[in-house]
Amino acid sequence: MLHDKTWCLLERNQLRHVEKDVLIPKMVREKARELCSDKVEAFTKCCKEKGFLMVIKCREENAALKECLTYHYKDSALYEECKQEYLKEREEFRQTGIPSKKRQQKVPSSM
Repeated sequence: MLHDKTWCLLERNQLRHVEKDVLIPKMVREKARELCSDKVEAFTKCCKEKGFLMVIKCREENAALKECLTYHYKDSALYEECKQEYLKEREEFRQTGIPSKKRQQKVPSSM
């Protein structure tokens, strides 16, 4: 039988299916979009300028964006970084009961 402390450490780093296959990949996608922001911006600009012809006229920008995003999606180091960030946020939530988004909001100062 494992000691309580050892069990807590093991559980702390365990990921549920939804965390591993949905929540962390979502973080990876968000970071990839930030890392490819120049490609996102170029594709968006092209689409706005070309209107209905964007499907034909923006192929290069679309291909560059897909290549950049795919590169980051497959980056195991980025996945691991997001996983550690997720585990940290989850641990803070378990300790405080406050979601990270609410912790990041500024608390109004009293006058």
